[in-house]
Amino acid sequence: MSKEKLSPKQIEELLDTLRERFENNMVRHKGIKWADVQAALDKQAAKLWSLSEMERTGGEPDVVNYDKKAGEYIFFDCAAESPKGRVNACYDRKAQDRRKNYPPKNNVMDMAAGMGIEILNEEDYRALQKLGTFDAKTSSWIKTPDDIRELGGAIFAQFRYGHVFVFANGADSYYAARGFRGSLKV
Repeated sequence: MSKEKLSPKQIEELLDTLRERFENNMVRHKGIKWADVQAALDKQAAKLWSLSEMERTGGEPDVVNYDKKAGEYIFFDCAAESPKGRVNACYDRKAQDRRKNYPPKNNVMDMAAGMGIEILNEEDYRALQKLGTFDAKTSSWIKTPDDIRELGGAIFAQFRYGHVFVFANGADSYYAARGFRGSLKV
């Protein structure tokens, strides 16, 4: 994870944004109190940089769950559509390197690692869709099982016609309407 630091003013602004989003979307985190989330963030201030990167790239991170066993709050990108600051990227470095004609500038796995977050897997993506409607006009790369990736593919998901659809595409493909959603445990 990057050792980037936020200024006190940036931290204050980020926490205000997160708190406001939390309070305006209580359906996403029933039974969770902001004061408890704030206390967890205070103990793990280094994670604020990752949340700020999620916010900066258009992800609109919000708390979606609390893992009692691990004692961690789980943030997902909750922007209505795939984050605009994370589109036009193929799946991973291998796919990016293989793309000889018109290679993209970035790939999802490197971007997520650089932000200190994980991309959503299929289970996470389906859980997110139970909290609202996401990717009704866009799609998001999701964590691809190794056996699919070994064959050159990668998977993405979207919400259409009241259902979540999961598709495969070449891992080296990229589109202006496909990005990725991340998660962060605090």
